[in-house]
Amino acid sequence: MENRTEILVVGTHEDILKTVLRLLNAETSWHAVGVLGCEEAIAKCKAHTYAIVLLGGGLTEPEEAKLKTEIKLIHPAIHIIPHYGGGSGLLYAEIHGALGTTN
Repeated sequence: MENRTEILVVGTHEDILKTVLRLLNAETSWHAVGVLGCEEAIAKCKAHTYAIVLLGGGLTEPEEAKLKTEIKLIHPAIHIIPHYGGGSGLLYAEIHGALGTTN
């Protein structure tokens, strides 16, 4: 499907990552993929253009800083959003806020 917003989700817990991906991909205008860890996230960003990178809980501060720096070098206009939980309503609001859209 064309015109979907591409979202990369970076997590450290596989089960939580699967849940976040299921929630995001329930929105027909979004396409989310997930990775476990920094190096895989950076490799994905080198290979594909995402509108948003969602940083999940469990990443350390140095890991988050590295991701923000490396990804911004690859795609300066990308939105990088931390998401530490709080349910689907907050998750959707964070994505819509980054995109400047309403939900």
